[in-house]
Amino acid sequence: MFITFEGTEGVGKTTLIQKVHAYFVAQGKEVVLTREPGGTPLAEHIRGLLLTPNADEAMSPDAELLLLYAARAQHLAQVILPALAEGKVVLSDRFTDASYAYQCLGRGLSKEKLQILNTSFVQQMPHLTFWLDAPIELGMSRARARGELDRFEQEKLSFFEKVRAGYAELYAAEPDRIKRLDATLDPNTVFNLALAELAQIGA
Repeated sequence: MFITFEGTEGVGKTTLIQKVHAYFVAQGKEVVLTREPGGTPLAEHIRGLLLTPNADEAMSPDAELLLLYAARAQHLAQVILPALAEGKVVLSDRFTDASYAYQCLGRGLSKEKLQILNTSFVQQMPHLTFWLDAPIELGMSRARARGELDRFEQEKLSFFEKVRAGYAELYAAEPDRIKRLDATLDPNTVFNLALAELAQIGA
């Protein structure tokens, strides 16, 4: 089973994914915990390029998108597809939904570009996606409390409002796969809501 965790900054994805990981491990299942961009040494190097602010050269939206998909192709080939072939549970912090929300809605890139990349390079879509949703101001206050902000976290609130709208679009289009969790609630309550969704699919 391939499960992804999505949302804007500071909504608690890391906390939830760790709790779900522990849940599956307690069931005796083999679980791979990974993230995007990243998940392999090469993809983590690309992550550094994407997240590190660079005052000398602004990254174009197209370059950002292509770097993300270069990392994703490596991630799929080296981690996700082999793990699924071995019957393992794969939990990923972000996947293709993030590209739609951040690059198409946030950056304004065409959805056709994303579709071409998905069709060409993404051989496996998630079976289940948890979208942790919270007001942007709340999430960003949590992100700032963590310390120095990365290149994405430094974007304006208006950018993240577009990103949140992108996730809302995806949720409306695919409610069977994408499950919205109220990230304003405490972490244990959010986890229990996720467990209820997992029970619905027998996981």
